[in-house]
Amino acid sequence: MATRDKRAAGGRAKSAGRRRAVSAHGRTGRASASAKAPKKKATQKQATRKWSAGVMARSDAMDLETGVFKSRSARQVALSLKRSAESSHRRKSTPFRSAMSMLNFEINRGGKNLSARQRKVLNAAKVELRKVFHRETARP
Repeated sequence: MATRDKRAAGGRAKSAGRRRAVSAHGRTGRASASAKAPKKKATQKQATRKWSAGVMARSDAMDLETGVFKSRSARQVALSLKRSAESSHRRKSTPFRSAMSMLNFEINRGGKNLSARQRKVLNAAKVELRKVFHRETARP
C-alpha cells in the first residue's frame, strides 16, 4: 500500500528486480530482453555434463599408461596403476590411495555405459590393487 501512496503523491516507487540499461550515450532506459541474463547454449550444457572427460584429459595427478582401463586383466590394471602412482611426484596422498582413487573415478565415470564385463574387471582390479600394495581386503 505504501507504493500506491507514493505514486498518488507524485513520488516514484522503486521497482524491485528491474535493472536499468545504460546506453552508449550514458542515458538510462528500460532493460531490454538482451540485457537480461544470457541463455545457456547447447555447447555450454554439453561441456558441463562432460566434466569428467576433461578431468581425465587434463589431470595433473598421475600419468597413466594409455588404455590402462581397457585391459581385460585385473592384475594388469592393478600393476599399471601401482607403477603410475609410485612414479608420480605430483600426487597429494599415498600411492595406494591415489591408485584406488583413479580406479574408482574410472568406474564411476563409466556409469551405465561400462559393460558388465569391464565393470567386473575393474572391480576385480580393486582387489588386486589391495594385494599388490599388501593391504587388507575390503570389509564386507
